[in-house]
Amino acid sequence: MEVTGVKQPDERDREISELRERLARLSEAGLRVNESLDFDTVLQEVVDSARSLTASRYGAITIPGEVFRRPTFIVSGLTREEHQGFWDMPEGLGLFKYLSGLEEPLRVPDIAGHLGALGMPTFLPSVPVSSALVAPIRHLGVGVGTIYLAREAGGPEFTQEDEETLALFASQAAMAIANARRHREERRARADLETLIDTSPVGVAVFDALTGAPKSFNREAGRIVDSLRDPGQSPEDLLEVLTLRRADGQEVSLREFPMADLMSAAVKVRAEEVVIGVPDGRSVRVLINATPILSDEGVVESVVVALQDMAEVEEQERMRAEFLAMVSHELRTPLTSIKGSVSTIMDPGADLDPAVVRQFVRIIGDQAEHMNALVGDLLDVARIETGTLPVAPEPADVAVLVDRARSGFANAGRTNNLSIDIEPGLPLVMADRRRIVQVLGNLLANAARNSPQLSVIKVTAVREDVHVAVSVADEGRGIPAESLPHLFRKFSSAQPEEQGGDTGLGLAICKGIVEAHGGRIWAESDGPGTGACFTFTLPSVEDSGAGAISRFPRVSRRGPRETEERVQVLAVDDDPNDLRYVRDTLARSGYYPLVTGEPEEALRLVADERPELVLLDLMLPGTDGIELMQDILDVADVPVVFLSAYGRDELIARALDKGAADYVVKPFSPTELSARIRAALRRRATAEPSEPYTLGDLTIDYAGRRVTLAGRPLRLTPTEYRMLAELSANAGRLLTHQHLLERVWGEKGSGDIRPMRTIVGKLRRKLRDDADNPTYIFTEPRVGYRMPRGR
Repeated sequence: MEVTGVKQPDERDREISELRERLARLSEAGLRVNESLDFDTVLQEVVDSARSLTASRYGAITIPGEVFRRPTFIVSGLTREEHQGFWDMPEGLGLFKYLSGLEEPLRVPDIAGHLGALGMPTFLPSVPVSSALVAPIRHLGVGVGTIYLAREAGGPEFTQEDEETLALFASQAAMAIANARRHREERRARADLETLIDTSPVGVAVFDALTGAPKSFNREAGRIVDSLRDPGQSPEDLLEVLTLRRADGQEVSLREFPMADLMSAAVKVRAEEVVIGVPDGRSVRVLINATPILSDEGVVESVVVALQDMAEVEEQERMRAEFLAMVSHELRTPLTSIKGSVSTIMDPGADLDPAVVRQFVRIIGDQAEHMNALVGDLLDVARIETGTLPVAPEPADVAVLVDRARSGFANAGRTNNLSIDIEPGLPLVMADRRRIVQVLGNLLANAARNSPQLSVIKVTAVREDVHVAVSVADEGRGIPAESLPHLFRKFSSAQPEEQGGDTGLGLAICKGIVEAHGGRIWAESDGPGTGACFTFTLPSVEDSGAGAISRFPRVSRRGPRETEERVQVLAVDDDPNDLRYVRDTLARSGYYPLVTGEPEEALRLVADERPELVLLDLMLPGTDGIELMQDILDVADVPVVFLSAYGRDELIARALDKGAADYVVKPFSPTELSARIRAALRRRATAEPSEPYTLGDLTIDYAGRRVTLAGRPLRLTPTEYRMLAELSANAGRLLTHQHLLERVWGEKGSGDIRPMRTIVGKLRRKLRDDADNPTYIFTEPRVGYRMPRGR
C-alpha cells in the first residue's frame, strides 16, 4: 500500500540532483561576477547571469545614481532602440522608482495588470512582456541596486524556485557590486589626485631614499629639469652635475645639499630659495620644500620635493615695480602743476591780473581731471583682472556709438580728420554704450597720438557672420611685428614706444571691455611707418539669445541626463600652468571641467564623456592641434575652440577653415574665455524662431519648451522634444537622417537611424498623426523627414 505524502526514492534523488545543479549554477554565476572589478563589466555580468539562472527573455539592473544623475541602467536581451524605449516611456522614471524601492522580491504573472491595479500610468514597454520578477540587491542592509527580469508575452510564468534562485544570486551579487563600486571610487580618487598633481604649477618630484634616484615627477618638474638638461641626458646623469646656490651665497653640489640627509633622517626643508645650475651657466631659481615619507617602522622610504619656479614671481615683481614707478610719475606730474599754480595764486606778494588767475585755475582743473582719468583707468584695470568690470549690454546702433566717440574726439581739440564708413543695414549690437564709446575714444586717442597732425583716421564698421567688426586705422608710425602680440598687456614694454599712450593702460582696458562683451580685439600693421589698424568685434542682437543654451537639453550618447547638470567642457593643453588657469576659469564660470595634456587621452574623453565643447591648444607634443581637432570631429560633433599663443592670421584662418568654432589668442582673461564659450554654445544650439510654431491643433512654444495639441499639453521626452523642435524650426525644409542624427543625438558619421524611427513613431502616436496620411511629420523614404510651414 502506497503512503501519501512520502516521496519515493526516485523523486528524492531527482530533487537532490536538481538542487545540486541549482547550487552549482549559482556558484558558477557567483564566480563570474567576481572575476572583474570593472563596475560596468560586473553589472553586465550580473544581469546576464540572472537571465541565465532563471531562463528569462529580458533582463535589466539599475544602480542608484549620484546627485542630479539618473541611475545606471544596464540591460540584457534588448537592442539599443528597445533599451532607449524604456527610458522614453511616459512616467518611466516613476515606474523604476517604484520597483527599485521594493525591499522584497516581486513575482507577478502580468506586470501591466499589477501596475494598473496600483493606479500607476499605463505600462507601455518597448518590448512585449508579461510575467516579471524583480529582486532588490542589498549590501550590509543598504540597497545597492535592483534586478528586473521578464518573459515574453505568452511565455511561461516565473516560479517560486525562480524567485528563490534570484534572491540567492542577488545576495551574492551585492558583494561583487560593492567591491566594484569601491574600486571605481578609488580609481577616480587616484585619477583626480594624479591630474591635480600633474597640472599643478608647482613641480613635484619623488626620490628613492635608498638610491637617491628620481622615482616620478610631474610636468612642471619635468619642464624645470628639461630647461637644464642636455639632449639625451638622463635625469640621473643631470643630478650628478647639478649645483645649488643657497640664499647665503654658498654654492654646493647636490650631494652636499641637505636633501641627501633627508634620505636617512626625517628632516624637512621649508621654503628655501636656491638657484639650481649646470656647468655651462644655465640656471633656474626655485623655492624648495622637501618632506620625507616614512615606513611603518619609521624608516625613510622616499622624499617628496616641491619646486616652484621663481621666474614668474620675479617677472611679477618687476612689473609691480614698473607699475609703482609709472603711477608715481603720472600722479606727481599733475600734482606738481596743481601745487605750483596754487602757490602762485596764494602768494601774498604776487600782484596777479584776474586773467592770469583764471589761467592758473584752468590749469588746476585740467590737471585734476587728468588725475581723475588716471585713477579711473587704474580702477578699470583692477576690475578687469578680478572679472568684476560692470558691463550692461543692451541693443545699440553702431552708427550712434561711433558718432558719440567722434563728438568726444572733436571736443578734445584733436586736429586729425576722421573718415567714417559704416556698412548699410548693420544689425544692432549688444553693447554697454558708455563702455564701447570709451573703447572707441581710447582707440581714436591712440591713433591721434601716433599719427601726424591733420592726417586721416579711418573708422569702419562691417558685418562679420554673427558679429559686427569696428576698425580704427591711422597713417602713423606703425608697429613692429614682434610688438603686436604684447600691445594689449598692461604696462607692456611695447606700449610706451609703440602705441602706448600716457599710462600704458588704454589698450589693456579696451581689451577687457571688448572681451566682457564676448568680442575680441586685435591690431594689424605692416611695420614701422605703415600705420596701424585696431579692430574689435561685438555680438549682434541676432546672436545674443542668452537663453539658447538652457532652452535645449544636453545632447549625449551616454544616456539621458538631468538638464540641470553642469555643461562639460574638455580642455587640452600640455602647459600645466595654462591648464590649471583654464580649469579654474571653467569651474568659476559654472562649467564642469575635464582636463588633460595628452592627445590620446583627449580622444578617449571625447568618446566616453561626450563634452559639450573642447578647448584645444594649437601646439601639442607629438601632434598638430588642427589634426587632433579633425580626429575629435570624427568622433563627435562638438565645437572646438583653439587657445594659442600664436596669433598669426594665417594660423587663425587655417584653424577656422578646418572647422574650429573660435580661436582665442593667449593671454586671455577669464571674462573673455567665458564669453567665447557662451558664444560657441549659442551657435551650437538650434536656431529657434522668435514666434511659436502653429499648424492645425499643434502649437510649439519654443521659449517655454511647451507643446500643446488642441490646447492639451503633450508630455514629451527630451529626445522627442529636440526632434520636434528641430523639424518645426526648419519647417518647409527636408532634413536628412544624418542632419537629425548630428543635431538631435550628437552622433557624427553614424548610419544607424533606428532610434530616429522609434522617436518619430512615438511622436506620431502622441500627435495622433497618421503615417500614411500625415498632417505634421512627413517621411521622405531613405532621405529624411520634414514638417510643413506653420501659420
